[in-house]
Amino acid sequence: MKISLINRVYFSTIKTSNSINDSSSIIHEETEQKKKKQWSWKMMKYSLIFFGASISMACLSLIYEISKPNYDENGNIIQDEFNDLPYIQQLYYRFKKELSYYKKLVQEPSRDKLLPDPLKHPYIQPPYTIILELTDVLVHPDWTYQTGWRFKKRPGIDHFLETIAPPQFETVVYTAEQGLTVFPILDALDSQGCIMYRLVRDATRFVDGHHVKDLDALNRDLRKVIVIDWNSESVKFHPENMLKIPRWNGSDNDTTLYDLASFLKTIYETNVDDIRDVINYYRQFDNPLETFRENQRKLLIQLEEEESKAHIKENKHLASKWRPSF
Repeated sequence: MKISLINRVYFSTIKTSNSINDSSSIIHEETEQKKKKQWSWKMMKYSLIFFGASISMACLSLIYEISKPNYDENGNIIQDEFNDLPYIQQLYYRFKKELSYYKKLVQEPSRDKLLPDPLKHPYIQPPYTIILELTDVLVHPDWTYQTGWRFKKRPGIDHFLETIAPPQFETVVYTAEQGLTVFPILDALDSQGCIMYRLVRDATRFVDGHHVKDLDALNRDLRKVIVIDWNSESVKFHPENMLKIPRWNGSDNDTTLYDLASFLKTIYETNVDDIRDVINYYRQFDNPLETFRENQRKLLIQLEEEESKAHIKENKHLASKWRPSF
């Protein structure tokens, strides 16, 4: 009995000492982890401070390089309108001027004339200029896990480009997309060279968060310029030149380009003096090309009726002329 009691006390003492050891080891581990976290946070804080200081110094150096006076090849300061001011003010106003220059470079078209001067005799300058958006007018971007990004051709695009090819029209693709994206697409899309010019993002004007097509910089008579687009914001300075068509979502049953080809061909054949008059008429309709197609259908019916009446009248005239002989 005594031995059993002694054993119980012994084992109880061992368990107690083990639990104490476990508790102390846990406390030790927690202390070590806390120290490591504090050390990591301290190093991160120092790294952020160093990084911030480095960026600040780099920015200050860049500002100084932009703002400091210019020197000629002999090392003499080139005089400008700020040389008479205190040095700090000189730096400030030069920096402000350079900042304004770079802001203008980003927001305004890269050149004053986006297109070359019209062709002169003996070369043929097309009478009308067609401005086409690329995305969701000619092609639609499509993404899948298997292929990634691909661009789908709109149905009827080959027929459309052939219809508006020179010398009937001067065809220009004008888009806010980057040139690295646009040029390979157009190389594959327009193997016959129907598109005469390509204008990309650097030719647009950046206004209120939108890339706007600047028709004033086209170097063309705006009476003869028609813009084909689905986004009114991209031509908001010249809405009278924009024929708004439905945005293509990749449907294979779309016939818009066939209707558009007929519309432009009719303009060319009727020799419209000011394209804006035609566009202003069709702007009142939600789908201008559908309205045009319906007008064409009514015109054909009217012409057939007039032709039928003329034919009947001619037959009556012939009958009255030859009746005495019979």
